Amino acid sequence: MADALALDEVVRFTSDLIRIDTTNRGGGDCQERPAAEYAAARLAEAGLEPTLLERTRGRTNVVARLEGTDPSADALLVHGHLDVVPAQAEEWSVHPFSGEVRDGVVWGRGAVDMKNMDAMILSVVRSWAREGVRPRRDLVIAFTADEEASAEDGAGFLTDEHPGLFEGCTEGVSESGAFTFHDGSGRQLYPIAAGERGTAWIKLTARGRAGHGSKVNRSNAVTRLAAAVTRIGAHEWPLRVTPTVRAALTELAALYGLDDGLDDVDALLGKLGPAAALVEATVRGSANPTMLSAGYKVNVIPGEAVAYVDGRYPPGGEDEFRTTMDRLTGPDVAWEFYHHGVALQAPLDSPTYARMRAVVEEFAPEGHVVPYCMSGGTDAKQFSRLGITGYGFAPLKLPEGFDYQALFHGVDERVPVEALHFGVRVLDRFLRTA
Repeated sequence: MADALALDEVVRFTSDLIRIDTTNRGGGDCQERPAAEYAAARLAEAGLEPTLLERTRGRTNVVARLEGTDPSADALLVHGHLDVVPAQAEEWSVHPFSGEVRDGVVWGRGAVDMKNMDAMILSVVRSWAREGVRPRRDLVIAFTADEEASAEDGAGFLTDEHPGLFEGCTEGVSESGAFTFHDGSGRQLYPIAAGERGTAWIKLTARGRAGHGSKVNRSNAVTRLAAAVTRIGAHEWPLRVTPTVRAALTELAALYGLDDGLDDVDALLGKLGPAAALVEATVRGSANPTMLSAGYKVNVIPGEAVAYVDGRYPPGGEDEFRTTMDRLTGPDVAWEFYHHGVALQAPLDSPTYARMRAVVEEFAPEGHVVPYCMSGGTDAKQFSRLGITGYGFAPLKLPEGFDYQALFHGVDERVPVEALHFGVRVLDRFLRTA
């Protein structure tokens, strides 16, 4: 069991990492190095030999290996990212980079996404060093840059240029799983992620004839773009129930005493109440227009207009996504991938998944563990290129009314101290014997 100092350290490390502003604005505008140096120093104090690696100056990654007791066992990757999305301080109750601990809660950007998990990893490893503990499997610990953008300076760079650091790794664990989901009726669910939808961020470009705003112009780039964006935003994507989502629906239906209802998934989702939020975003693809850019003066019709769309597709759905975009954009608008990441599925019958489930049930016996597929994506997409199967397992025990999922990239991001303590205990138990 993790010692008392580990429980203190996880709070301090979370707060310290939040205070290091690693805002990733995209386009290379981020500096993770101070946070990477902080993490590396904590690992070095625990007797590990961390390596700092950069593709671009200041975009720093940390990798370290902790040898296990069973040299015949496959290694396990434990990874977290150091960058965070932007935050507008005037919208927050506390400054987003204060790391303030108030009323038993740690506040700030990264508190749930995902400096809390980074801090858990550090505190568990340091606890083991004090106790002389070694895990069964080799653990490769990675803290990455650039997850909140393209991952080109982070996990993408590591997998392309330094694959040897991950030798022997067959599985990995990271963010977005094993947190408490309160369903509003007294049940506590603990979803463990075993899949991710594919990422398809795309750029739309419409071209037309530039001209005076007062003239007739039937080749208006803005009009063409607006029509394509409207078609994309209004598109109803068909159901595509993957094995992970099917398992999630089956287990939830059984828990709520419903027929599995897989012949009418939408009806089943309607019966699940708040718990439907764990699955409803992953039974289909999606494409949400997010950015528009055109023109430079009100009385000038521009020759070009640009939009960006956040697209996602279920495992096996990439071809359908491409053909759908070809059809919805039409002949007057070109589209291309701005960022592209594969969809993932992980087996639910693996010993690792069984162990994660058992440990959560041990520490939260009142809870119900269910599998789920993430609607978004993580660095597991990049590490999958090395044959590493990824799971979402960043345990947190959260109080009722705490909307964990809404705080990802949200205002007033925060994490309870008790949730961090639970996470350390669960992660410690899992990683010792995984």
